[in-house]
Amino acid sequence: MQAKLVFLGRLEEMAGRPFQDIAASAPLDWTDVIGWLGDCCSTALLDAVRGEKVRVAINGALVADKEGLILSDGDELAFLPPVSGG
Repeated sequence: MQAKLVFLGRLEEMAGRPFQDIAASAPLDWTDVIGWLGDCCSTALLDAVRGEKVRVAINGALVADKEGLILSDGDELAFLPPVSGG
C-alpha cells in the first residue's frame, strides 16, 4: 500500500519537508499513522498532530473524527494547521 502524508503551513516547517511518501503492508488507521509519525518526525510535530486543533483531510475531504480514519492505497492524508487571523 502506498500513500502520501502532506504537511501544510507551519506543520511543513516542523516536519522539515512538505510531504512524505509511505509504504505499508495494509491500510493504516489513526493509531498506525501516529506511530509512523513518531518514528520519523519531530516530537513537536507529533504533539501538534495529536492535538485537537490540527485538522486532517483524506484526498481533499476533511475528516470529522481522526480516530476513525483509514488510510488506503493511493490516499493522500493532509495535515492542516490551526488557522488564525482577524
